[in-house]
Amino acid sequence: MKKDELKIIFFGTPDFAVESLKRLVDGGYHVAAVVTMPDKPAGRGRQLQESDVKRFAVEHGLPVLQPVSLKDEAFIEQLRSFQAQLFIVIAFRMLPQAVWQMPPLGTFNLHASLLPRYRGAAPINWAVMNGDTETGVTTFFLKHEIDTGDVIQQRRCPIGRQDNVEVIHDRLMLMGADMVLETVDAIIDGSVKPIPQDQMLTAGQEPTPAPKIFKETCRIDWNRPAEQVYNHIRGLSPYPAAWSVLTDDKESEISIKVFKTSEPKPFAPNESPAPGTIMADRKTLSVACADGWLEVYSLQQSGKKRMDTDAFLRGFTIAPGTHCS
Repeated sequence: MKKDELKIIFFGTPDFAVESLKRLVDGGYHVAAVVTMPDKPAGRGRQLQESDVKRFAVEHGLPVLQPVSLKDEAFIEQLRSFQAQLFIVIAFRMLPQAVWQMPPLGTFNLHASLLPRYRGAAPINWAVMNGDTETGVTTFFLKHEIDTGDVIQQRRCPIGRQDNVEVIHDRLMLMGADMVLETVDAIIDGSVKPIPQDQMLTAGQEPTPAPKIFKETCRIDWNRPAEQVYNHIRGLSPYPAAWSVLTDDKESEISIKVFKTSEPKPFAPNESPAPGTIMADRKTLSVACADGWLEVYSLQQSGKKRMDTDAFLRGFTIAPGTHCS
């Protein structure tokens, strides 16, 4: 079978998936249709916004399906009508069995981690938040339990000391797109030899979860060691962003997002500030953690724009007794 004879249906929503779709289209693969999320209201005007994948698909004349329910019989029949031999899923919802079992060559997913590490919705964030020095991308065949299918291919990616989640996201997006094409080619020529994830775990090792991130997940706990706080901040930067509350001695509170800090700076021998203590002058602002300082380089006050700390301090006075919590 040649690549233009293989009918593919592509499932995806955000920009992470667009690069792979683009490579497939540019590479001459036959993308028969694209499935993405329904348009959603966004912004102050609550106007309907198309997904990144939909915008690309429309620009390139690809049929677009936007089912509200993936179990809807009309949608499933529409999928069958394309007679696609392979489904590809990237950053999309969990598919029902009736969908992922449909194509004769199977359904594979591109996941932004080295499975079985970081199964779940936010693998890139958790890898950086946990201070990992390496992550990667995995293609695997779907099965019923989420992110548990047999692994087709993997590729590793270093996480630099100062990398944030945006840097790693973009790196994995490009690396993943390369691997999607390699996986499709391997399926076409029959060289795929999937490996069960259980065989990839060493004795006593358990799969690592990467659950969805909520607002409270993002709150900074200054009682933790500085290294952990540092990783927490860069693992959420720039989105959804770690946050904290500035509280002065009159109990006035201001919420701030923190995007970038220095690497941890140990306390001086005679220092023992309480976690959350602020040390600031007209240009710099540092916050105490359990065992050291983090100097804040970039932040955003609620309702304002993101800015460098020196610009923030030109318009905001840190009152005596102000601390982070």
